[in-house]
Amino acid sequence: MEQCVFCKIVNKEIPSEIIYENDKICVFKDINPKAPVHILIVPKKHTESLNELDEREKDLLGEMVLAAKKTAKDFGISDGYKLLFNVGKKGGQIVEHLHLHLLGGW
Repeated sequence: MEQCVFCKIVNKEIPSEIIYENDKICVFKDINPKAPVHILIVPKKHTESLNELDEREKDLLGEMVLAAKKTAKDFGISDGYKLLFNVGKKGGQIVEHLHLHLLGGW
């Protein structure tokens, strides 16, 4: 099975403006921004959507949210921003790899 675009970014097979990464997550700028600041927080392990997670992944979700908070501060938008998970095609999810949008800077 071919890797999704986010897996290719995580594996450095596709160039991207990576802002932060650790052993669990990768944070990078969205290639098609919907806000002046549009960042994606992506788990390195491929997971199709939020619907695939269970209680065992609550630490991963916390890590994603805290990375978004730190990134918002680093980009000077900590006074107001939006965090968004799109879940499934009907929920607007385009890439089938779990990701958290950080939007702000208006």
